[in-house]
Amino acid sequence: MAVRVLLRPRLAAPFVAATLIGGALFPSVALAEAPPQQAQGHILLRKKPIYDDFEETPLPKGTAPVPSPTSDTIPASSKPFPKSEDEQQVILRSPTPTDRLAVQIGKARLFLYKQAILAEDGVNAAVDRAFNLERSFTSTIASLAPSRESGEQLMPGLVYVLVASMAGSIISRNRNILLRASLPLALGIGAGWAVIPVTMGNVSDLLWTYEQRFPAVSDTHLRTRHSIERAWYMTKIHAELGKSYVDDKVSDARDIVEDWVKKGK
Repeated sequence: MAVRVLLRPRLAAPFVAATLIGGALFPSVALAEAPPQQAQGHILLRKKPIYDDFEETPLPKGTAPVPSPTSDTIPASSKPFPKSEDEQQVILRSPTPTDRLAVQIGKARLFLYKQAILAEDGVNAAVDRAFNLERSFTSTIASLAPSRESGEQLMPGLVYVLVASMAGSIISRNRNILLRASLPLALGIGAGWAVIPVTMGNVSDLLWTYEQRFPAVSDTHLRTRHSIERAWYMTKIHAELGKSYVDDKVSDARDIVEDWVKKGK
């Protein structure tokens, strides 16, 4: 219908004239995918491509330094995307099984190292105690020996002490148990003080040092020693008194005999 209307001679002439007048007054260029052009004094509009999502526009280069987002110079309200504490905790990496195994292995190694150190210290302490005991024993035995200046010899003196002890045991063989236990010891000690007095003095001093560790034993020893010394002193006094009395009686008897002899002549 529209073609028939346009083909009519009356309507075709005005339509053609309107088309020519419009083309002369409003010229236009139809370009398919043609790039935009700029003319002097006129800026043509740029058509946005239909295949691009966005158009990257370069940022203006400034000379002022840009502060860091974590800087204190930027207000808290203007900092981009502030993170909460929960988000920061989520960002931290949790320990893996390998890390936990490494921690346990480290603890086990430290425990074994401490135990090895303790064992080594215990062995060293035991060896030190053994060495100290040996040194103390050797020094004690060496201190019992008489000095060279004294001229005392141990070998024949110890033989004499042993013979005296055996003689005491033979003498008290058929006696009671108290005498059989005390007589050999008393004869041996007496022979020791008579034959090797320096060695016996050293032994006595050593025993006294051990007795001082027990106050009750040392006090008993002192009291017994004082009693024995007092008894020995009184015995010596009585012996001297008896000797002097006997001498007096003998001298008196001799005087009487001499007088009888003189009168008989």
